[in-house]
Amino acid sequence: MPREFRGVWIATVANIDWPISSVDSWEKQKRDFIGLLDYYKDLNFNAVIVQVRTAGDSFYPSNYAPWSKYLTGKQGKAPATSENPLTWMIKEAHDRGLEFHAWLNPYRATMDLKTEELSPEHDFNQNRNWMLKYGTKWYYDPGLPEVKEHLLKIIKEVVDNYDIDAIHFDDYFYPYREGKLEFPDKASYDKYKKSGQSRDDWRRQNVNELIFALNQTIKSSKPWVQFGISPFGVWRNQSKDPKGSPTQAGQTNYDDLFADVLLWMKNKWIDYLIPQLYWSMNHRLASHRTLADWWSNNSFGIPIYIGHGPYKIREDSDEAWKNPAEINTQVNYARTLPQVHGSAFFSAKSIYQKNQDIAKLLKNEVYDKPTLPPSFEPKQKAIIEIPVVLDVKSNLNKTQISLEKPLDPAIRYAMVQGGNDLASLHDAVIHTAWVGGSRARFLEVASLNTEYLAIRWIDLYGRIVQTQVFQTPKLSRP
Repeated sequence: MPREFRGVWIATVANIDWPISSVDSWEKQKRDFIGLLDYYKDLNFNAVIVQVRTAGDSFYPSNYAPWSKYLTGKQGKAPATSENPLTWMIKEAHDRGLEFHAWLNPYRATMDLKTEELSPEHDFNQNRNWMLKYGTKWYYDPGLPEVKEHLLKIIKEVVDNYDIDAIHFDDYFYPYREGKLEFPDKASYDKYKKSGQSRDDWRRQNVNELIFALNQTIKSSKPWVQFGISPFGVWRNQSKDPKGSPTQAGQTNYDDLFADVLLWMKNKWIDYLIPQLYWSMNHRLASHRTLADWWSNNSFGIPIYIGHGPYKIREDSDEAWKNPAEINTQVNYARTLPQVHGSAFFSAKSIYQKNQDIAKLLKNEVYDKPTLPPSFEPKQKAIIEIPVVLDVKSNLNKTQISLEKPLDPAIRYAMVQGGNDLASLHDAVIHTAWVGGSRARFLEVASLNTEYLAIRWIDLYGRIVQTQVFQTPKLSRP
């Protein structure tokens, strides 16, 4: 099976996917999260994109943001546990062989105008001069250098302290336009613009500078941590720019959100892109097919994963979403495109809580076998010491793999499969032993008291370092 990204967004804002309720106990929230992971693991997904910063808040102890009200019911209130929720979520994902992409919203400061409910630690109260009111929300002013520096610290805190696979942003940069209402950043524009620079170009420059600096921040700390972005599905309409797509989108990345996504890919500032193509295959104004083609042809070599919108199934005015095969058709079409290497689905509850027929079709017809997400090449080559297995022991509860020497820290995890003949190993259930770069001497997985055992060693960049196959009776088996 070719490598393929199979991700799902787990949205925490407004408790869309998880936690189901902010007033549930931590133990209940844990059970619900495990339910999501197990469900998507069973569907042969290999990544979760979990929202850990929704609007100036956090789902982890932070020096720069208060606890999220979506986790504890009140912003700034710590969860009633000694566990770090983010550390725990990452471990649970990794234990199931799922990559963990930490999803943060950079510029959105609030979800409404009820600022009296904000924690004293929230930036609205700590740094009011950073805030701009637009429509029914408050936003960080992207034009302020101190805002950029603050956001870099937030991202660095997550990268430095957590064993994440990626930092992930969605489509929210400058806010979507609300009618003719102008975003009120004239003061910072007048102060920081270059001579002759238009306001639109200045705004794009602000976002570009953040994306470039974030790439530098992430890679200087942990070069194997990816930086991925999931922008709105249309860069520009062809009516505005001949390089754009033949679409009629009401708003676009370049002209309205001031996100010059093509520049980021051209300059290799990001590691993957998931355009949100939440339209049906043949939509009149923004065809999924047309846009998938366009992004594949304009990727500058950056891996493209297609963003699908199962939240529209049987909920949208577009009749195409009544067809149970719409999602499978999109996934299969994506697989025909040379620069497209997978898919992601918004959001978790759209398939988990309803549309079980769609889930069944997805697993039976397109995700019938597990696979690894794409790997990527490090900038600096390194020689990795191949692990030497001394012994394998199995009992009714677990299989333990003993190594001759501590693992090379460049080894991130092992995929272990068991079978009673060699032919069955290829499609056997994958058990993941995550070591996260630690120099482990022993690995443990669920009991695999089988004739043969296959171990694939995966490095920090997702590459298979080596595959080893053992006839376990030749090793010690109690």
